[in-house]
Amino acid sequence: MELPTNLATLRLMLAGGIASVELNRPDKANAMNLAMWQELRTVFSWIDRTPAARVAVLTGAGKHFTSGIDLELLGGIRAQIADVCDGRQREKLRRLILDLQDTLTSLERCRKPVLAAINGACIGGGLDLICACDMRYCSADACFSVKEVDVGMTADVGTLQRLPRLIGEGMARELAYTARNVSGAEAQVIGLVNRCYANAEEMQSGVWELARTIATKSPLAVRGSKEMLNYARDHSVADGLNYIATWNAAMLLSDDLGEALAAVRAKRPPQFRD
Repeated sequence: MELPTNLATLRLMLAGGIASVELNRPDKANAMNLAMWQELRTVFSWIDRTPAARVAVLTGAGKHFTSGIDLELLGGIRAQIADVCDGRQREKLRRLILDLQDTLTSLERCRKPVLAAINGACIGGGLDLICACDMRYCSADACFSVKEVDVGMTADVGTLQRLPRLIGEGMARELAYTARNVSGAEAQVIGLVNRCYANAEEMQSGVWELARTIATKSPLAVRGSKEMLNYARDHSVADGLNYIATWNAAMLLSDDLGEALAAVRAKRPPQFRD
């Protein structure tokens, strides 16, 4: 399947089963304008339906991962939703917010694991973005902030819903109420990132090694694991156990299982189809 064309704000590459997605507005500190929000959904929908893409790595070009939502986008909202009817104007705003939420949920909806590699600033909307990823890694120079209260708004596209599940409710409330900066080292301590590396080079090396490892595993099993983990997060243990029983009743007896067993017997690495 051909790569999406005409991407203005993202750079997408695919090699060795790994889709590399780079936020590509380095002159604007990768600020998230409307085009970037929409292109994120386009790209991760493509990754989801492309068999050759087994795992994705999300990075930012230049010194920063992202400075968050582009202030020009915020400033243009009134004109975008303008209507003589107050009710219709507010309905348009609600639909805009729901659409922006969905662009980030596309990362969570994508059946392939998404690894975020974060250097420099990851502010505001950047937190919303990485919270929708499967795993997060950063370099020591990373700086995180739930910035919305500093611009007089409540975060509305995912952070307040996903962050407490990652770092606990008390710490999430502290960050949301204060907008204080969190260093890369602290991000690892509180569980926001899986690991903080000494520098960006070590981080990229470590994250890509993890991605290569995931790309060697059974794609069917990896996709199922993501489905189950996402489901278990939002349901009871009993519900989760019932779902995995149904899932494996359908998916367990696969070619991947046969290949894995054959590889063990032959003492060779397994070779799974996309």
